Order: sequence, then structure tokens, then C-alpha cells
Amino acid sequence: MFELTDLLRAVIMGIIQAVTEFLPVSSSGHLVVMREFVHFDEQNNSLTFDVALHVGTSVAVILFFWRDWQNIFHSVFYDIADHGLVLRKWNAHSLLLIWIVIATIPVVVVGFVFQDLIEQNLRQPLVVGVSLIVFGLLIGLMDRLGESRKKLEDIHLSNALWIGIFQAISFIPGVSRSGMTIGAARILGFDRVNAARFSFLLSTPAVIGASLLRFFETQQNNESINLSVLIAGSLISCLVGIIVIRFLLRYLQNGTLWPFVWYRIVLGLLVIAYTMS
Repeated sequence: MFELTDLLRAVIMGIIQAVTEFLPVSSSGHLVVMREFVHFDEQNNSLTFDVALHVGTSVAVILFFWRDWQNIFHSVFYDIADHGLVLRKWNAHSLLLIWIVIATIPVVVVGFVFQDLIEQNLRQPLVVGVSLIVFGLLIGLMDRLGESRKKLEDIHLSNALWIGIFQAISFIPGVSRSGMTIGAARILGFDRVNAARFSFLLSTPAVIGASLLRFFETQQNNESINLSVLIAGSLISCLVGIIVIRFLLRYLQNGTLWPFVWYRIVLGLLVIAYTMS
């Protein structure tokens, strides 16, 4: 176990956060594992690091899908002007915002009710190792059984609810928010690229919410903000996040989720072996 300077730690953790946030391998699980090998002073700007990482990934997903969000809100504006709140008359772009809001509700409820319980009892390497394997296999199975017959505009209320429920499960460290939402969309009949696009759009309120939550925690704890650390962590996680999003969307045009599943299985076995040794 070794110590890192705050700035170097921000860079390394920024890369890890960005890569694992958007690939279906679990960012929370990797951060738990990293803390077993790298000594972090929990009394020294620990929440500041979390704020930096989440701000970066928030900006990454907003920038990458900026045109999508522009189209969505532009469409909502005109649909409200033309049809008011009569949703059955709204077009698919406008309704996408409704489905994202609905799919976000389960994760908000679970986070509000169980966040402290999860933080205190489940952020352990053994839990991460088991989750990486078990939920990795589930994600791979959903991907394999899924059909590619639906596009993003075909999503409806029950689809949004189910995807939201699977997203809420990802509060368990080692599960993977992107993996569960993409897998859920696959089993509901969406092709891989559109499943990933909805997953990333859905991540926008999730990562922004996480950023705000961590920021408020720093204020409540009267924790000082190291500006250089905040900027470094945010920039790195943002830049790497954009690269990872672009890579995954291109890869999923022809690839499956199984390479990530095998990676999860290997890492999970290593974590379990380390924990039991």
C-alpha cells in the first residue's frame, strides 16, 4: 500500500472514474478496490475528490450529448406550446424527456432510503468481487438474449420504469449503472447502440445529482476545497469520459458486452482471492 500526492491521486482517480463510469464494469467497485491498494487520507479532502470526479463525468456526458439535449428541450418547448401537457400528442423527442425523468425516480427513491445503509455495509472488497461476477453474468445474459428490434423513439412508460429499476440496483458496489441499464434495455428489445444512448442520456441526471450531493456534503462537513485538485480531477475525468463514450458507442455497432463480462469475472475472482487471503 502506498501514498499518492493529492494532485496525482486526482489524475489517476479521474481516469479510473471516467473509464469505469461509462463502461459496464462498475465505477464504484473499482474505486473500492483502488482504496485497498492506494492509501487515501480520508480526512484530507476525500469529498473534494468525489466532487471533482463527478463534475468531470457530468460535463462529459452533457457535452457529448449536447445536440440530443438541445433537440429534446427544443421539441418539448414546441409541444407544450402546441399541445400543452397532453402527452399523447407529444412527439418521440419530447416524450424521451418524460421517460428519462420516470426512469430516474427509482434511483432517487433507493438512494434516499438506502444510501447510508449501502455506504456503511456494502462498500467492501468481498461484496464488490461477488457483484462483479454475479451481475456481470446477468448483464452478459441480458445482452445475449436481447433482440435488436427497437430504436430510441420506441421507448414507452413500462420500458422506462424497468430500466430505472435496474439502474437503482447499481447502488450496490460492483454492479455497474451502465451495464444494468444497457442490459435491461437489451432484454426489452433495444439494439445495443440505442440501449447505450438511452443509458448515457439517463446518466445525466444521475451524475449531476451525485455531483450536487457530494458538493453539499463538503459544505456540511466544512471541508476545504483544493482548487488545483478539483480542476485536475474534473478535467481528466471529463476528457477521458468523452473518449470512452465515443469508443463504446462505436464498439457496440458490431460488438457485444461479453468482453466486459469476462473482464469482470477475472477481476472479481482476483478481488475475492485477495480478500480471502
